[in-house]
Amino acid sequence: MNTAAPRPVRVAGVLVGLQGLAGVVFAVWLLIAAVRATSGPVPVAATAAWLAGFGILLLIVGVNLVRGRHGARSPAVVAQLLLLGVCWYAAGPSSQPGYGVAAAVFCLGVLVLLFCPPALRWAAGRRREVS
Repeated sequence: MNTAAPRPVRVAGVLVGLQGLAGVVFAVWLLIAAVRATSGPVPVAATAAWLAGFGILLLIVGVNLVRGRHGARSPAVVAQLLLLGVCWYAAGPSSQPGYGVAAAVFCLGVLVLLFCPPALRWAAGRRREVS
């Protein structure tokens, strides 16, 4: 089913795509840092590969949300929940509350967009509310 997605879903798709782009950019930055470092690139390269893969998947999910593909909603929700765990770790154990809280607000915003009434109606395949 490929019906036109409501605006909140399309906005969520753009935001998820931005998360993916950030992951890919950070992966490239890590690889460049690994090449310049003297400690050895293997652990950093593995992290960069994971980030690049996750980022590419988020880019694909974001594009598919913008295009109105229903199958992209669930991976977007799961990704936000996983990223909220990363946000908690950044804010708490890593002592980086500025990054963790800001990223958590971003993830929660995406979840709100994906669970607002128009998005839920779209996900259920209904155009308008039935009385």
